[in-house]
Amino acid sequence: MTTRTLLQAINDGLHTVMKEDPSVLVFGEDVGVKGGVFLVTEGLQKEFGKERCFDTPLSEDGIVGAAIGMAMNGLKPVAEIQFQDFIFPAFDQIVSEAAKLRYRSGGQYTAPMVIRTPYGGGIQGGLYHSQSGEAYFCHTPGLKVVIPSTPHDAKGLLIASIEDPDPVLFLEPKALYRAVKGEVPEGHYTVDLTTLREARPGKDVVIFCYGAMVPVAMKAAELASENGIDCRVVDLRTLLPLDEEGVLEHAKAVGRVVVLHEAPRFCGYGGEISALIAENCIEYMEAPITRVAGFDTPFPNTLEHHYLPDHRRVLDAVERTYHF
Repeated sequence: MTTRTLLQAINDGLHTVMKEDPSVLVFGEDVGVKGGVFLVTEGLQKEFGKERCFDTPLSEDGIVGAAIGMAMNGLKPVAEIQFQDFIFPAFDQIVSEAAKLRYRSGGQYTAPMVIRTPYGGGIQGGLYHSQSGEAYFCHTPGLKVVIPSTPHDAKGLLIASIEDPDPVLFLEPKALYRAVKGEVPEGHYTVDLTTLREARPGKDVVIFCYGAMVPVAMKAAELASENGIDCRVVDLRTLLPLDEEGVLEHAKAVGRVVVLHEAPRFCGYGGEISALIAENCIEYMEAPITRVAGFDTPFPNTLEHHYLPDHRRVLDAVERTYHF
């Protein structure tokens, strides 16, 4: 075991699979010599050469389109979109081509590809470098959408994503790149793309969350415990496909639910979690399901700390739910 940041764990995961599998390629804007804007791909070009880790033109649709072609022809491309905010020029390639390739070809072709991209706020990135667009892609059958929150999971989920036969959107919470550390096994291992993780046990209120909101939920849970409220924190990890059985098990066991994400509330991913629970185990609920999310506005250039959910907003939701 080695202690690594989330960023280092992702870099380690890329090194691991590229050493083992010569069909794995990494490419995107500035990922080669520079090692990426956040240095996630640092050292890859030096170790594996320009043919396996290379820079691309500033063309997101070109990056993803090339990845689809590579994936159809026996390679395993890992394409980086520099910020998730820039992914929308490639939206058609992702949802109309990559996600539908297996279905439209009757299983003759698959798209074993990963699109890595940092998402979310927390670094004072402003309007065009801070968005959380996971809900757009979770509406697309044929994709997998994965978001790690710990170094251990980041490496294991990334390796599993690269080995998956279908396209995976791997969203990296950039606010956590260097903010969290944890033990990461050496070498090859995977984390199942269909299972959630109980980050903290508890019996009074369960908080469902993912990505950069997991540490926020953990801090709120610690403060709630000082007031006698025992919070369970569940890290969803893979949003698509969702571990629906796991969500329902935790909801039934606790009976009070808070759903947390930093994307805007309206049509956000939390609405799907809320609907799943309401449709399948409403009789177990002791209080209304409460959502805590970003506001329904563009991401602000200033006042980021007011826009993003923090532990105080989560704690307020926990207390309201508990005392209902």
